[in-house]
Amino acid sequence: MNKPVIGLTASHDLLTDDLKMGHFYIDAIRKNGAIPLVLPLTLDEEEAGQLADTLDGFLFSGGPDVHPFLFGEETLAGCGDFSPLRDSSELLLLSQVYERKKPVLGICRGAQLINIALGGDIYQDIFSQLSGRIPIAHRQPFNATHPAHRVAVEAGSRLAQISESLSLEVNSLHHQAIRNVAPCLTVCGRASDGIIEAVEQPGHPFLLGVQWHPEQLAGKYSHADRLFSAFIKACRKA
Repeated sequence: MNKPVIGLTASHDLLTDDLKMGHFYIDAIRKNGAIPLVLPLTLDEEEAGQLADTLDGFLFSGGPDVHPFLFGEETLAGCGDFSPLRDSSELLLLSQVYERKKPVLGICRGAQLINIALGGDIYQDIFSQLSGRIPIAHRQPFNATHPAHRVAVEAGSRLAQISESLSLEVNSLHHQAIRNVAPCLTVCGRASDGIIEAVEQPGHPFLLGVQWHPEQLAGKYSHADRLFSAFIKACRKA
C-alpha cells in the first residue's frame, strides 16, 4: 500500500530569503508512516488547487508572526516580523485544502493561521496584551525537546481521544496565541493561565491546531506520536 504524501509548509529565512525545513517535522511524518513533501514559499491559485487535489494531507508549520492586517488590526509594539510570502501562499493553500476537506494539522503559527483564515483572530503579543496574567513561560528558557507546562484537554474532544489523556506535558515557543476562536472551531486545550493551546473542527475529517511543537516531543512523549499517527491515519483515508 502506498504511503500518504503530506505537504509541509516551509520555513522562510527572512535574512537570506531562503526556504528552510526543520528535520523534526520531516522525521515525525516519516516515522509515523507518511512521505513529507516540503512546499514552495510561493504559490498561485492554480498551483494551490492542484496541490490540494493531489496530496493526502497538509501540515502548516511554525514560523514568524502573521501580519495584523490579515485579522483587521494595526501593528502593536509587541508584534514581531512576518513573511509576506508565507502569509499569502499559506492562506491561499489553506482555502483550497479546506474546500476539499483534506486533513490539516496546524502547529504553533499554523494553528493561529487556521483560526485567522476561518474567521478568528489572535493576540499579537500575549506578554504585553495580557500583562500580569501570564505566569507561564510560553517562551521556555530551555530546549524544546523538553516540556515547559501542561495543557488541560477538553473531555470528549478529538484531541482527548487521540491523546488518551486530559493533561498533556507540552513545550512552548510562542508569543502570539489564538484570542477569538473562529465560528467553526472549538477550543479543545488550554494552559492553566487560560491561553488557548488547541482548537479543532468537529465533523471535519481532520482539522486540528496545536500551539505547542509536538514534532520536537515525538519519540519521547506518547501524546505527540499519537497526534502524528492519527493525522496520518486520516490522510490515508483522504
